[in-house]
Formats: sequence, structure tokens, C-alpha cells
Amino acid sequence: MSEHKGADGPDFGLGIPLTDIGEGATLGGRVGDQSVLLSRRDGAFFAVGGACTHYGAPLSDGLIDGDRVRCPSHHACFSLRTGEAVAAPAFDALTRWDVDVSGDRVFVREPKAEASPARQRRSDLRRIVIVGGGAAGFAAADMLRRRGFAGDLTMLSADASPPCDRPNLSKDYLAGTAPEEWIPPKDETFYRERAIDLRLGAPVRALDPRERTVAAASGETFRYDALLLATGSTPIRLPTPGFDRDNVFVLRSLTDARAIIAAAAQARTVAIIGASFIGLETAAALRQRGLEVHVVAPDAVPLRRVLGAEIGEFVRGLHQERGVRFHLGRTAESFDGQRLKLSDGHSIEADFIVQGVGVRPNMDLAAQTGLTVDGGVLVDQYFRTSAPAIFAAGDIALYPDARLDERIRVEHWVAAERQGQAAAISMLGEHERFPATPFFWSKHYDHSIRYVGHAKQWDAIEIDGSIATGDFTARFMAGGRLLAAASLGRDHESLEIHAQMDRESAPR
Repeated sequence: MSEHKGADGPDFGLGIPLTDIGEGATLGGRVGDQSVLLSRRDGAFFAVGGACTHYGAPLSDGLIDGDRVRCPSHHACFSLRTGEAVAAPAFDALTRWDVDVSGDRVFVREPKAEASPARQRRSDLRRIVIVGGGAAGFAAADMLRRRGFAGDLTMLSADASPPCDRPNLSKDYLAGTAPEEWIPPKDETFYRERAIDLRLGAPVRALDPRERTVAAASGETFRYDALLLATGSTPIRLPTPGFDRDNVFVLRSLTDARAIIAAAAQARTVAIIGASFIGLETAAALRQRGLEVHVVAPDAVPLRRVLGAEIGEFVRGLHQERGVRFHLGRTAESFDGQRLKLSDGHSIEADFIVQGVGVRPNMDLAAQTGLTVDGGVLVDQYFRTSAPAIFAAGDIALYPDARLDERIRVEHWVAAERQGQAAAISMLGEHERFPATPFFWSKHYDHSIRYVGHAKQWDAIEIDGSIATGDFTARFMAGGRLLAAASLGRDHESLEIHAQMDRESAPR
């Protein structure tokens, strides 16, 4: 999305006194009706666009973190000096502006015609292959080109559609409030201009680490000097009788979302199996389309395993207020295409069903190749696997988290993108230890919960604010140590916690 108009603050085009912006300071303002951030660093002035290039959030509401600004919505990160998008989920740089100092005033004049130059990396690599067309794979391909890799770059994706902004599939797009053109982060021009050979519907059959070849299911073979495994996850499909019918769906791809939208157009009722984030976001989206929505899950409280009972009850209340009917502590027994029978003997009318009961990481290829696998593909801090020249990122990667001092595997979209970026940098020989704290957001109607960190289990949840009023930060603690934090209505505080966690995990 482009930078939004209608900005507030002082008009830098008219100039501001030098005394209004001290050394190390950053001010939000505008030039005409375009938002701009003006910074003073080491005696020099820098001006960049003031709206996040991901979804247009005002960066003046974000967090200034050294020479970077963090977006308040989805925690993308940009350089205040160059405008570069240094951390996903944003990929496009901010516009850079010319700055003049005249007398005792500083002026922001015109957008710079040229983009910030790409970083160049000396590399002996001639061919890189990326297996997977999801978050990690796309982010890696983008970063490889941004960092100056000029060799052959091939993406082999089993998906029928190009890489997409998957979080939107269960949120605004499914609700009908976002057009489909928002879904792909880039169009086909991007791949053509950057010479990225994107192969769709191209699952990989085998890897040969010794010969450094990839065999696609089509029979075509690709050679590589370095390879990234970014095979992602597959939705779990329950073996429940009747769940093999055409009106039973999962939601992972753009194709899945289109099929659900088509079914919703002809339906009155839907049953969501699973009170997971994907299940509840789907419930919210389909309620916004006017459907009668039922949620069936064995849990006593939705999302309790991740957010605890109190926040889980709050989220359930949000849905119940909007008419969602919960059938908790129950499972689905069978589906005849029109009625869903539950484990307590009751049944629900349902024109179609969406399963949202979790995903399985796609590790078969890694295991067949002989890579070390232990609940995830084992990688080091640079995302190198146990085989030379093979890297792994995203849902499948079991990586060392420096802050927690343990290996973790996460299934979050932004985390996968940032891992793909880090793996790309490592492939080019620049060994930067990965400090990115896991982050995700979950939207339920007009409420967006932001979660930073990683907490499998905890011994206390410290609540600041009021869950009941939707203004809180919940800190998940173990032995007095902060593991993760979930917040609602406190975007800036979420950014501060995220930045602090990143600093704690940074190399010393």
C-alpha cells in the first residue's frame, strides 16, 4: 500500500526552527499533505516518509529506536537515515526527501528521485534455490536481491498462487472489507524485474546435498550453490466421518479463502471446528458477512493455552456479543453435509464447515534428505542446517533463541518473514546473529491483540490495566522472568516491550 495522505503536524516545507529538533531527535510532520519524519543524527538531517509501507500506519505513533522507527501496527522497522525497510512485514522502503538548512531554519523540500542504493555483498554464489513460496521464501528472495545477489534465483512453490499476505486471508479479505489486490505483497512485475524465477505448482520431490541438486515433481532438476528450505506448514484435517465432503474447508492459501467466500455467498450457517486464532478470526470474518456462526472445540476456554483463561474469556465475550455461538468441551462426531453431530449427542445445522485445528510443519523433505530433525529442522543462529549450503527458515525451523537460551519453533507470519530475511543475509556470508523476538497479531472485529515473545508455559500472568475494558498489557512470567506479553489498546507499550526483548537477545 502507498503512503497515506492527510498528515498532521508542522509543515516542514515551510521550515521549522533548528532549535525545534535537537541532536538525536525525530519529529513527525508533513510536506503539504504528505506525512514525513524528520531526524537529526550526527549533525545531519534526514527525512523519510511518515507512513508504514505495509498498511499505511502513521510512523509518528511508532517507537523511535536509535536510528530506526518501529511501526505501531505490525512492528515493521525502517531506517530513519535511508528509509530502508530493515525488518518485515514491510518490504518497500520509505520515500527519502531532500533537506536544506537555511539560516536558523530547516526545510524539507522534494522527494529524492533515486532510491537508497542496495547494499552490495561479495559472494561466490551463482545459483540459489528457495523451496517454498510462503512468508520465509518470499522475504528471503526479496532480501537476496536487495543485498545485491546477482546470480540465478529460483523459487519453487507448491502453491497455485504467488506469495500472499496470509494473515489477511482470515481477517479483512475473508470479511469482505479488503480487495484481493491487497493480498499479494508484490505483483508479477516484481519477480520479472528482479529476475526471480517463480515456479508455481512446483512441489519438490527430492534434494541431493552431495550433488547440490533439487528434483521437482515435474521431473526438472535445479542446481544450487545455496538452498533455503521454507516449506511452511499444512493445515490439519480431522478424520471425522463426512469431513471429506466438498463443503468442508481449511484456510491456508488464497485458493482456500476464495473457496470459503464462494461457499459463504450461498450459505446461511457455518460451523468452525476449533477455537484457535485462525478459527476465531474466521468466525469474526464470516459474522461480518452475515452468517450464523457456530464454534465447536474441546477447550473449556478459547485460546487459554496461549493467552490464559482471563483473556480467553474476554475474546469469547467479543464473539458472543456479535452472535457467535460456542459449543465448548465438545468435538465433532460426523457431518452428513447439512448437519454436524457433536460428541454430546446434539447436532448443528451447517451449510459448510471450516476446520481450524492447527497445522503440521512440512518436514518430510528435510527428513528424507537426512537433515537433523527433532520436532523441527535443526538450525544454528544463522539458519544453517546440518547439511552444507542448506538453510531452513519459517514454520519448520527449530532455532536457538538467545534471550530464552533454548531452541524454539514458531508458526507466526512475521517471524517467518524475518527468519527468511536473516537466512538470506547468512547465505551471502554476512553472519548476523538473529535477534528478532517472535511477534504476531490477531484481529477480532475492531480489537487487535498484539503478542510479543514466546511462552510455552508460565507460572504467573501480571495484568496491567483492565481486560474487561480492552485496555491492558498481560505479562507472562516464569520464575520472575518475562517470557511474553499480550496487549490490547497499548500499541506503543507493545513496541517498547518488543524493542527491549530484541536488545536482550542481541549479541554481546
